[in-house]
Amino acid sequence: MLRAVLKGTALSITLLAATVASRPAAADNLADALVGAYNTSGLLEQNRALLRAADEDVAIAVAQLRPIINWTMQIQREMVDQRNNNFGSNNGETEGFIGLSFQQLLYDGGATRLAKQSAQETVLSARQTLINVEQSILFRAVSAYMNLILQEDNVELRRNNVRVLGEELRASQDRFEVGEVTRTDVALSEASVAAARANLADALGSLTTAKAEYANAVGNEPGKTAGQPSLPNLPASIEAATAVAVKTHPLILAAQHQVRAAELIVQQQRKELGPNLTLDADLGYTENFGDSDFRNTSSAGVVFRQPVYAGGALAAQVRRAIATRDSSRSALLSTQRDIIQGVKDAYVRFQTAGASLTASNERVRAAQIAFDGIREEATLGARTTLDVLTAEQDLLDAQTQQIFARSERSLAAYQVVQAQGLLTAERLGIAVQIYDPTLYYNLVKNAPAQVSKQSKDLDRVLKALSKQ
Repeated sequence: MLRAVLKGTALSITLLAATVASRPAAADNLADALVGAYNTSGLLEQNRALLRAADEDVAIAVAQLRPIINWTMQIQREMVDQRNNNFGSNNGETEGFIGLSFQQLLYDGGATRLAKQSAQETVLSARQTLINVEQSILFRAVSAYMNLILQEDNVELRRNNVRVLGEELRASQDRFEVGEVTRTDVALSEASVAAARANLADALGSLTTAKAEYANAVGNEPGKTAGQPSLPNLPASIEAATAVAVKTHPLILAAQHQVRAAELIVQQQRKELGPNLTLDADLGYTENFGDSDFRNTSSAGVVFRQPVYAGGALAAQVRRAIATRDSSRSALLSTQRDIIQGVKDAYVRFQTAGASLTASNERVRAAQIAFDGIREEATLGARTTLDVLTAEQDLLDAQTQQIFARSERSLAAYQVVQAQGLLTAERLGIAVQIYDPTLYYNLVKNAPAQVSKQSKDLDRVLKALSKQ
Protein backbone atom coordinates (compact mmCIF):
# COMPACT_ATOMS: atom_id res chain seq x y z
CA MET A 1 0.00 0.00 0.00
CA LEU A 2 2.80 2.38 0.88
CA ARG A 3 4.49 1.68 -2.44
CA ALA A 4 1.28 2.58 -4.26
CA VAL A 5 0.98 5.81 -2.30
CA LEU A 6 4.57 6.76 -3.09
CA LYS A 7 4.13 5.93 -6.75
CA GLY A 8 1.06 8.12 -6.94
CA THR A 9 2.82 10.94 -5.14
CA ALA A 10 5.82 10.68 -7.44
CA LEU A 11 3.60 10.95 -10.48
CA SER A 12 1.75 13.89 -9.01
CA ILE A 13 4.89 16.00 -8.71
CA THR A 14 6.43 15.17 -12.07
CA LEU A 15 7.98 18.20 -13.70
CA LEU A 16 7.37 17.21 -17.31
CA ALA A 17 4.85 20.06 -17.53
CA ALA A 18 6.62 22.29 -15.04
CA THR A 19 6.29 25.56 -16.91
CA VAL A 20 3.43 27.56 -18.35
CA ALA A 21 2.55 26.27 -21.82
CA SER A 22 2.48 29.71 -23.39
CA ARG A 23 6.14 30.36 -22.55
CA PRO A 24 8.90 29.84 -25.17
CA ALA A 25 10.27 26.32 -25.20
CA ALA A 26 13.85 27.55 -25.30
CA ALA A 27 13.54 29.47 -22.02
CA ASP A 28 15.08 28.15 -18.80
CA ASN A 29 12.41 26.51 -16.66
CA LEU A 30 12.40 24.93 -13.23
CA ALA A 31 13.21 21.50 -14.64
CA ASP A 32 16.35 22.96 -16.27
CA ALA A 33 17.41 24.43 -12.94
CA LEU A 34 16.92 21.10 -11.17
CA VAL A 35 18.87 19.23 -13.86
CA GLY A 36 21.76 21.68 -13.57
CA ALA A 37 21.82 21.48 -9.78
CA TYR A 38 21.76 17.67 -9.79
CA ASN A 39 24.50 17.30 -12.39
CA THR A 40 26.93 19.92 -11.09
CA SER A 41 26.63 19.86 -7.29
CA GLY A 42 29.94 19.38 -5.54
CA LEU A 43 28.10 18.67 -2.29
CA LEU A 44 26.34 15.74 -3.90
CA GLU A 45 29.65 14.37 -5.18
CA GLN A 46 31.16 14.79 -1.72
CA ASN A 47 28.41 12.78 -0.06
CA ARG A 48 28.46 10.12 -2.77
CA ALA A 49 32.15 9.65 -1.99
CA LEU A 50 31.33 9.38 1.73
CA LEU A 51 28.77 6.71 0.88
CA ARG A 52 31.37 4.77 -1.10
CA ALA A 53 33.68 4.98 1.93
CA ALA A 54 30.89 3.46 4.04
CA ASP A 55 30.53 0.71 1.41
CA GLU A 56 34.18 -0.15 1.91
CA ASP A 57 33.59 -0.62 5.65
CA VAL A 58 31.40 -3.59 4.73
CA ALA A 59 34.22 -5.01 2.60
CA ILE A 60 36.67 -4.52 5.47
CA ALA A 61 34.34 -6.37 7.84
CA VAL A 62 33.94 -9.21 5.33
CA ALA A 63 37.72 -9.49 5.00
CA GLN A 64 38.03 -10.14 8.73
CA LEU A 65 36.26 -13.46 8.19
CA ARG A 66 38.80 -14.58 5.59
CA PRO A 67 42.36 -15.89 5.88
CA ILE A 68 45.13 -13.36 6.32
CA ILE A 69 48.34 -14.27 4.48
CA ASN A 70 51.52 -12.22 4.83
CA TRP A 71 54.88 -12.54 3.17
CA THR A 72 57.41 -12.23 6.00
CA MET A 73 61.14 -11.56 6.12
CA GLN A 74 62.87 -11.39 9.48
CA ILE A 75 66.49 -11.07 10.66
CA GLN A 76 67.19 -11.84 14.32
CA ARG A 77 70.39 -11.49 16.33
CA GLU A 78 70.60 -13.53 19.52
CA MET A 79 73.30 -12.59 22.09
CA VAL A 80 74.29 -15.16 24.73
CA ASP A 81 76.41 -14.30 27.79
CA GLN A 82 76.73 -17.23 30.22
CA ARG A 83 78.95 -18.76 32.94
CA ASN A 84 79.24 -22.46 33.64
CA ASN A 85 81.65 -23.95 36.28
CA ASN A 86 83.53 -20.69 36.48
CA PHE A 87 83.98 -20.64 32.74
CA GLY A 88 82.33 -17.76 30.94
CA SER A 89 81.39 -17.43 27.33
CA ASN A 90 80.00 -14.68 25.19
CA ASN A 91 78.75 -15.42 21.71
CA GLY A 92 75.97 -14.49 19.32
CA GLU A 93 73.99 -15.95 16.52
CA THR A 94 72.20 -14.31 13.62
CA GLU A 95 69.33 -15.97 11.87
CA GLY A 96 67.17 -14.88 8.95
CA PHE A 97 63.69 -16.12 8.08
CA ILE A 98 61.75 -15.69 4.88
CA GLY A 99 58.36 -17.24 4.20
CA LEU A 100 54.60 -16.97 4.55
CA SER A 101 52.43 -16.58 7.60
CA PHE A 102 48.78 -17.58 7.65
CA GLN A 103 45.98 -16.73 10.09
CA GLN A 104 42.31 -17.72 9.95
CA LEU A 105 39.63 -16.78 12.44
CA LEU A 106 37.75 -19.90 13.46
CA TYR A 107 35.45 -18.65 16.20
CA ASP A 108 34.75 -15.37 17.98
CA GLY A 109 31.16 -15.84 19.08
CA GLY A 110 29.85 -14.03 16.00
CA ALA A 111 31.46 -10.67 16.86
CA THR A 112 32.93 -10.16 13.38
CA ARG A 113 29.66 -11.05 11.65
CA LEU A 114 27.87 -8.56 13.85
CA ALA A 115 30.42 -5.93 12.83
CA LYS A 116 29.64 -6.70 9.19
CA GLN A 117 25.90 -6.35 9.77
CA SER A 118 26.44 -3.06 11.60
CA ALA A 119 28.48 -1.76 8.66
CA GLN A 120 25.66 -2.74 6.31
CA GLU A 121 23.16 -0.78 8.41
CA THR A 122 25.52 2.19 8.34
CA VAL A 123 25.59 1.97 4.53
CA LEU A 124 21.78 2.05 4.42
CA SER A 125 21.80 5.07 6.73
CA ALA A 126 24.38 6.82 4.55
CA ARG A 127 22.21 6.23 1.48
CA GLN A 128 19.30 7.98 3.15
CA THR A 129 21.57 10.83 4.22
CA LEU A 130 22.63 11.19 0.59
CA ILE A 131 18.98 11.40 -0.44
CA ASN A 132 18.41 14.18 2.08
CA VAL A 133 21.44 16.06 0.75
CA GLU A 134 19.95 15.67 -2.73
CA GLN A 135 16.73 17.18 -1.43
CA SER A 136 18.62 20.17 -0.05
CA ILE A 137 20.44 20.69 -3.35
CA LEU A 138 17.24 20.54 -5.38
CA PHE A 139 15.32 22.79 -3.00
CA ARG A 140 18.10 25.35 -3.21
CA ALA A 141 17.71 25.25 -6.99
CA VAL A 142 13.95 25.71 -6.61
CA SER A 143 14.52 28.67 -4.28
CA ALA A 144 17.07 30.23 -6.62
CA TYR A 145 14.74 29.86 -9.61
CA MET A 146 11.73 31.27 -7.75
CA ASN A 147 13.73 34.19 -6.45
CA LEU A 148 15.10 34.91 -9.92
CA ILE A 149 11.57 35.09 -11.34
CA LEU A 150 10.46 37.22 -8.40
CA GLN A 151 13.27 39.72 -8.93
CA GLU A 152 12.66 39.81 -12.70
CA ASP A 153 8.98 40.55 -12.09
CA ASN A 154 9.92 43.17 -9.53
CA VAL A 155 12.28 44.88 -11.97
CA GLU A 156 9.53 44.87 -14.60
CA LEU A 157 7.12 46.44 -12.12
CA ARG A 158 9.63 49.13 -11.19
CA ARG A 159 10.38 49.92 -14.81
CA ASN A 160 6.70 50.23 -15.55
CA ASN A 161 6.33 52.43 -12.48
CA VAL A 162 9.10 54.73 -13.76
CA ARG A 163 7.35 54.87 -17.16
CA VAL A 164 3.93 55.67 -15.70
CA LEU A 165 5.28 58.30 -13.32
CA GLY A 166 7.28 59.81 -16.18
CA GLU A 167 4.03 60.21 -18.10
CA GLU A 168 2.43 61.79 -15.04
CA LEU A 169 5.39 64.19 -14.78
CA ARG A 170 5.02 65.23 -18.42
CA ALA A 171 1.29 65.69 -17.92
CA SER A 172 1.89 67.82 -14.82
CA GLN A 173 4.39 69.97 -16.69
CA ASP A 174 1.92 70.47 -19.56
CA ARG A 175 -0.87 71.38 -17.18
CA PHE A 176 1.45 73.71 -15.28
CA GLU A 177 2.28 75.55 -18.50
CA VAL A 178 -1.41 76.25 -19.11
CA GLY A 179 -2.00 77.19 -15.46
CA GLU A 180 -4.11 74.19 -14.42
CA VAL A 181 -1.73 73.09 -11.63
CA THR A 182 0.90 74.72 -9.49
CA ARG A 183 4.64 74.28 -9.32
CA THR A 184 4.05 72.15 -6.23
CA ASP A 185 2.26 69.52 -8.33
CA VAL A 186 5.21 69.37 -10.73
CA ALA A 187 7.62 69.00 -7.83
CA LEU A 188 5.55 66.13 -6.41
CA SER A 189 5.72 64.35 -9.76
CA GLU A 190 9.48 64.94 -10.01
CA ALA A 191 10.02 63.54 -6.52
CA SER A 192 7.95 60.46 -7.35
CA VAL A 193 9.95 59.82 -10.53
CA ALA A 194 13.23 60.16 -8.64
CA ALA A 195 12.02 57.73 -5.96
CA ALA A 196 10.86 55.28 -8.62
CA ARG A 197 14.26 55.37 -10.32
CA ALA A 198 15.97 54.71 -7.00
CA ASN A 199 13.66 51.75 -6.37
CA LEU A 200 14.43 50.46 -9.87
CA ALA A 201 18.14 50.63 -9.11
CA ASP A 202 17.57 48.63 -5.91
CA ALA A 203 15.51 46.07 -7.83
CA LEU A 204 18.25 45.69 -10.45
CA GLY A 205 20.77 45.10 -7.68
CA SER A 206 18.55 42.41 -6.15
CA LEU A 207 18.21 40.82 -9.59
CA THR A 208 21.98 40.68 -9.98
CA THR A 209 22.25 38.98 -6.59
CA ALA A 210 19.51 36.51 -7.57
CA LYS A 211 21.38 35.65 -10.78
CA ALA A 212 24.56 35.00 -8.81
CA GLU A 213 22.72 32.66 -6.41
CA TYR A 214 21.13 30.86 -9.37
CA ALA A 215 24.53 30.33 -10.99
CA ASN A 216 25.89 28.98 -7.71
CA ALA A 217 22.95 26.66 -7.05
CA VAL A 218 22.40 25.46 -10.62
CA GLY A 219 25.92 25.53 -12.04
CA ASN A 220 25.34 27.87 -14.97
CA GLU A 221 24.29 31.43 -15.63
CA PRO A 222 20.54 31.93 -16.12
CA GLY A 223 19.14 32.65 -19.53
CA LYS A 224 15.64 33.81 -20.33
CA THR A 225 13.30 32.30 -17.75
CA ALA A 226 10.04 30.55 -18.51
CA GLY A 227 8.09 32.06 -15.62
CA GLN A 228 6.31 30.50 -12.69
CA PRO A 229 6.15 26.68 -12.76
CA SER A 230 2.96 24.77 -12.17
CA LEU A 231 2.41 23.72 -8.58
CA PRO A 232 2.99 20.11 -7.51
CA ASN A 233 -0.03 18.17 -6.33
CA LEU A 234 -0.02 18.14 -2.55
CA PRO A 235 -1.87 16.01 0.01
CA ALA A 236 -5.33 17.23 0.90
CA SER A 237 -4.49 17.77 4.57
CA ILE A 238 -1.67 18.24 7.02
CA GLU A 239 -2.41 14.81 8.47
CA ALA A 240 -2.00 13.13 5.08
CA ALA A 241 1.25 14.96 4.42
CA THR A 242 2.56 14.02 7.86
CA ALA A 243 1.68 10.35 7.37
CA VAL A 244 3.75 10.24 4.17
CA ALA A 245 6.69 12.04 5.79
CA VAL A 246 6.88 9.66 8.77
CA LYS A 247 7.15 6.69 6.40
CA THR A 248 9.38 8.12 3.68
CA HIS A 249 11.53 10.99 4.93
CA PRO A 250 15.22 10.06 4.46
CA LEU A 251 16.31 11.56 7.78
CA ILE A 252 13.89 9.33 9.68
CA LEU A 253 14.98 6.27 7.69
CA ALA A 254 18.64 7.16 8.24
CA ALA A 255 18.10 7.49 11.99
CA GLN A 256 16.31 4.12 12.08
CA HIS A 257 19.27 2.42 10.41
CA GLN A 258 21.63 4.17 12.81
CA VAL A 259 19.70 2.75 15.76
CA ARG A 260 19.91 -0.73 14.26
CA ALA A 261 23.66 -0.33 13.64
CA ALA A 262 24.19 0.83 17.23
CA GLU A 263 22.24 -2.16 18.58
CA LEU A 264 24.43 -4.52 16.57
CA ILE A 265 27.58 -2.85 17.91
CA VAL A 266 26.35 -3.43 21.46
CA GLN A 267 25.97 -7.13 20.68
CA GLN A 268 29.40 -7.17 19.05
CA GLN A 269 31.11 -5.58 22.04
CA ARG A 270 29.53 -8.12 24.36
CA LYS A 271 30.78 -10.95 22.15
CA GLU A 272 34.26 -9.45 22.36
CA LEU A 273 34.27 -10.43 26.06
CA GLY A 274 34.11 -14.09 25.10
CA PRO A 275 36.74 -16.45 23.68
CA ASN A 276 38.09 -16.53 20.17
CA LEU A 277 39.87 -19.25 18.26
CA THR A 278 42.31 -18.79 15.38
CA LEU A 279 44.39 -21.06 13.18
CA ASP A 280 47.99 -19.82 12.81
CA ALA A 281 50.50 -21.31 10.37
CA ASP A 282 53.99 -20.47 9.02
CA LEU A 283 55.93 -21.84 6.07
CA GLY A 284 59.42 -20.65 5.22
CA TYR A 285 63.21 -20.92 5.11
CA THR A 286 65.56 -20.15 8.02
CA GLU A 287 69.28 -19.39 7.47
CA ASN A 288 71.99 -19.22 10.14
CA PHE A 289 74.42 -16.54 9.00
CA GLY A 290 77.19 -17.78 11.34
CA ASP A 291 77.63 -21.13 9.57
CA SER A 292 76.26 -23.12 6.69
CA ASP A 293 73.25 -24.40 8.59
CA PHE A 294 69.78 -23.81 7.21
CA ARG A 295 66.39 -25.38 7.61
CA ASN A 296 63.00 -25.35 5.93
CA THR A 297 60.32 -24.86 8.53
CA SER A 298 56.58 -25.14 8.71
CA SER A 299 54.25 -24.94 11.67
CA ALA A 300 50.57 -24.85 12.34
CA GLY A 301 48.53 -24.47 15.47
CA VAL A 302 45.24 -23.48 16.94
CA VAL A 303 45.33 -20.55 19.32
CA PHE A 304 42.62 -20.06 21.94
CA ARG A 305 42.27 -16.69 23.64
CA GLN A 306 39.96 -15.62 26.41
CA PRO A 307 40.14 -12.08 27.75
CA VAL A 308 40.60 -12.11 31.50
CA TYR A 309 41.70 -8.61 32.37
CA ALA A 310 42.36 -5.58 30.13
CA GLY A 311 42.39 -2.78 32.64
CA GLY A 312 38.61 -2.30 32.33
CA ALA A 313 38.80 -1.35 28.66
CA LEU A 314 36.47 -4.11 27.42
CA ALA A 315 33.71 -3.28 29.89
CA ALA A 316 34.10 0.40 29.05
CA GLN A 317 33.68 -0.36 25.35
CA VAL A 318 30.42 -2.19 26.08
CA ARG A 319 29.11 0.72 28.15
CA ARG A 320 30.14 3.16 25.44
CA ALA A 321 28.27 1.12 22.81
CA ILE A 322 25.16 1.09 25.00
CA ALA A 323 25.35 4.87 25.48
CA THR A 324 25.77 5.37 21.73
CA ARG A 325 22.73 3.18 21.08
CA ASP A 326 20.65 5.14 23.59
CA SER A 327 21.79 8.36 21.95
CA SER A 328 20.73 7.04 18.53
CA ARG A 329 17.30 6.16 19.85
CA SER A 330 16.84 9.64 21.28
CA ALA A 331 18.07 11.15 18.00
CA LEU A 332 15.45 9.11 16.11
CA LEU A 333 12.69 10.46 18.34
CA SER A 334 13.91 14.04 17.91
CA THR A 335 14.19 13.59 14.16
CA GLN A 336 10.64 12.29 13.89
CA ARG A 337 9.31 15.25 15.84
CA ASP A 338 11.33 17.72 13.77
CA ILE A 339 10.09 16.21 10.51
CA ILE A 340 6.46 16.31 11.66
CA GLN A 341 6.86 19.94 12.70
CA GLY A 342 8.57 20.73 9.39
CA VAL A 343 5.66 19.26 7.41
CA LYS A 344 3.12 21.22 9.43
CA ASP A 345 5.08 24.46 9.11
CA ALA A 346 5.48 24.04 5.36
CA TYR A 347 1.83 23.15 4.84
CA VAL A 348 0.62 26.13 6.87
CA ARG A 349 3.05 28.33 4.94
CA PHE A 350 1.53 27.10 1.68
CA GLN A 351 -2.03 27.70 2.88
CA THR A 352 -1.13 31.17 4.15
CA ALA A 353 0.59 32.06 0.89
CA GLY A 354 -2.43 30.88 -1.07
CA ALA A 355 -4.78 33.05 1.00
CA SER A 356 -2.38 35.97 0.65
CA LEU A 357 -2.26 35.54 -3.13
CA THR A 358 -6.06 35.48 -3.36
CA ALA A 359 -6.28 38.68 -1.34
CA SER A 360 -3.50 40.27 -3.37
CA ASN A 361 -5.26 39.49 -6.63
CA GLU A 362 -8.38 41.21 -5.36
CA ARG A 363 -6.33 44.13 -4.08
CA VAL A 364 -4.64 44.58 -7.48
CA ARG A 365 -8.01 44.49 -9.24
CA ALA A 366 -9.47 47.13 -6.94
CA ALA A 367 -6.33 49.29 -6.98
CA GLN A 368 -6.22 49.22 -10.78
CA ILE A 369 -9.83 50.39 -11.01
CA ALA A 370 -9.18 53.11 -8.45
CA PHE A 371 -6.04 54.32 -10.23
CA ASP A 372 -7.71 54.44 -13.64
CA GLY A 373 -10.67 56.33 -12.21
CA ILE A 374 -8.58 58.84 -10.24
CA ARG A 375 -6.32 59.53 -13.20
CA GLU A 376 -9.35 60.14 -15.41
CA GLU A 377 -10.88 62.43 -12.80
CA ALA A 378 -7.58 64.31 -12.55
CA THR A 379 -7.74 65.15 -16.26
CA LEU A 380 -11.13 66.76 -15.59
CA GLY A 381 -9.77 68.73 -12.65
CA ALA A 382 -11.68 66.76 -10.00
CA ARG A 383 -8.53 65.19 -8.56
CA THR A 384 -5.12 66.54 -7.66
CA THR A 385 -1.70 65.33 -8.74
CA LEU A 386 -1.17 64.04 -5.22
CA ASP A 387 -4.30 61.90 -5.54
CA VAL A 388 -2.98 60.36 -8.75
CA LEU A 389 0.46 59.67 -7.27
CA THR A 390 -1.08 58.11 -4.17
CA ALA A 391 -3.28 55.85 -6.29
CA GLU A 392 -0.28 54.86 -8.39
CA GLN A 393 1.68 53.96 -5.25
CA ASP A 394 -1.24 51.92 -3.92
CA LEU A 395 -1.40 50.01 -7.20
CA LEU A 396 2.35 49.42 -7.17
CA ASP A 397 2.22 48.15 -3.58
CA ALA A 398 -0.62 45.79 -4.49
CA GLN A 399 1.22 44.44 -7.54
CA THR A 400 4.39 44.00 -5.52
CA GLN A 401 2.52 42.07 -2.85
CA GLN A 402 0.95 39.96 -5.58
CA ILE A 403 4.22 38.81 -7.11
CA PHE A 404 5.72 38.14 -3.67
CA ALA A 405 2.66 36.11 -2.67
CA ARG A 406 2.80 34.14 -5.93
CA SER A 407 6.47 33.33 -5.42
CA GLU A 408 5.88 32.47 -1.77
CA ARG A 409 3.08 30.05 -2.66
CA SER A 410 5.21 28.23 -5.24
CA LEU A 411 8.18 27.98 -2.89
CA ALA A 412 5.98 26.79 -0.02
CA ALA A 413 4.48 24.08 -2.22
CA TYR A 414 7.91 22.63 -2.98
CA GLN A 415 8.86 22.98 0.66
CA VAL A 416 5.95 20.69 1.50
CA VAL A 417 7.29 18.17 -1.02
CA GLN A 418 10.74 18.40 0.58
CA ALA A 419 9.30 18.10 4.10
CA GLN A 420 7.67 14.82 3.05
CA GLY A 421 11.01 13.54 1.76
CA LEU A 422 9.87 13.42 -1.87
CA LEU A 423 11.96 16.18 -3.46
CA THR A 424 14.35 13.87 -5.29
CA ALA A 425 15.39 13.60 -8.91
CA GLU A 426 13.79 10.18 -9.24
CA ARG A 427 10.42 11.17 -7.79
CA LEU A 428 10.33 14.47 -9.66
CA GLY A 429 11.07 12.69 -12.92
CA ILE A 430 13.70 15.17 -14.11
CA ALA A 431 15.81 14.24 -17.11
CA VAL A 432 19.06 13.15 -15.45
CA GLN A 433 20.95 9.92 -15.05
CA ILE A 434 19.98 8.90 -11.52
CA TYR A 435 22.94 7.99 -9.31
CA ASP A 436 22.63 4.33 -8.30
CA PRO A 437 24.24 3.77 -4.88
CA THR A 438 23.93 0.00 -5.19
CA LEU A 439 26.25 -0.20 -8.20
CA TYR A 440 29.43 0.52 -6.26
CA TYR A 441 28.23 -1.40 -3.21
CA ASN A 442 27.60 -4.56 -5.22
CA LEU A 443 31.14 -4.37 -6.57
CA VAL A 444 32.80 -4.07 -3.16
CA LYS A 445 30.49 -5.89 -0.74
CA ASN A 446 32.37 -9.19 -1.18
CA ALA A 447 35.77 -7.53 -0.72
CA PRO A 448 37.33 -8.55 -4.07
CA ALA A 449 41.07 -9.11 -4.21
CA GLN A 450 43.25 -6.72 -6.21
CA VAL A 451 43.95 -9.33 -8.88
CA SER A 452 40.31 -10.27 -9.48
CA LYS A 453 38.12 -9.25 -12.41
CA GLN A 454 35.76 -7.50 -10.01
CA SER A 455 38.63 -5.38 -8.73
CA LYS A 456 39.48 -4.35 -12.29
CA ASP A 457 35.85 -3.37 -12.80
CA LEU A 458 36.15 -1.26 -9.67
CA ASP A 459 39.21 0.47 -11.07
CA ARG A 460 37.26 1.44 -14.17
CA VAL A 461 34.38 2.74 -12.06
CA LEU A 462 36.73 4.84 -9.93
CA LYS A 463 38.41 6.28 -13.03
CA ALA A 464 35.02 7.18 -14.49
CA LEU A 465 34.02 8.85 -11.23
CA SER A 466 37.24 10.88 -11.08
CA LYS A 467 36.57 12.27 -14.59
CA GLN A 468 33.15 13.60 -13.64
